[in-house]
Amino acid sequence: MNSIPNEGATATVRASTRPFYWSVVRELWENRSLYIAPLIVAVVQVFGFAISAVGLAERRQGVLSLDPALARARIEPPYDIAAMIMMMTVGIVGIFYCLDALYGERRDRSILFWKSMPVSDLTSVLAKVTIPQAILPFIACVLVVVIQVIILLITSATLLAHGMSPASTWTYIPFFQNWVVFFYGMIALSLWLAPVYAWLLLVSAAVRRAAFLWAVLPWFVIGVFERITFGTAYFGQFVRYRLVGFAPGAFDFHGRHYPSIDTLAQLTPGRYLASPCLWLGLLVAAVFIAAAVRLRRYRGPI
Repeated sequence: MNSIPNEGATATVRASTRPFYWSVVRELWENRSLYIAPLIVAVVQVFGFAISAVGLAERRQGVLSLDPALARARIEPPYDIAAMIMMMTVGIVGIFYCLDALYGERRDRSILFWKSMPVSDLTSVLAKVTIPQAILPFIACVLVVVIQVIILLITSATLLAHGMSPASTWTYIPFFQNWVVFFYGMIALSLWLAPVYAWLLLVSAAVRRAAFLWAVLPWFVIGVFERITFGTAYFGQFVRYRLVGFAPGAFDFHGRHYPSIDTLAQLTPGRYLASPCLWLGLLVAAVFIAAAVRLRRYRGPI
């Protein structure tokens, strides 16, 4: 008897979320660079490491005679660099995607077709917000794991070919811990950059041309005006903090003096989620998204 209402509620939830799901799928289908660009970067990184593996056995033999902490510092950089490059790649892809997400559909007049579909402007905009906030970080996490595993296999094969044990790699590098740290860092960064991506979507919905210029120029003009008029750089510091200031709240860098993560105890999600700057940024992002939804509702093709 109770299963019928439950089944009806489940069907209602599925029906309400289906437009959003297919809107996200549509974004991935229409913007294949979202995953092709990171994949190309991943291939280039693996190829570059394969070339640098020449002479790896000799370098590793010298490293193993060092202090364990110093040995890890010599062995770990290729894996850390792979993660950093992938993080930068999805960030750049996310910026250009947001700038074109709402502007592009007005430019090619496809907005007329999509407005004829039974999908609300709110659902369409939220689907576009999901791409830089969730999909791209997920792609980055998956590719980082794949890249690091391939690098580990190349390293192991090279060491075995020279009669050396590959165990030194995973002895010095805590892979699973590093992956947890990277996943957590991507989530924290995604939340922190929410107002930035929302601003880019708002500009994309508002302008008729030169979206990148309109997204950057106001902030640059304000910073230059402050510098010339008052001789200060508070606004520039604020912008820089909004872009890269998430780490001190999300991690405990040994008193914030040494940017290294040695244990999972240095992850501080409670302190990060209690940060007023985080929630103020999310509130600003919500305002920008609401404005973008309204603009999409009333703006026609260019």
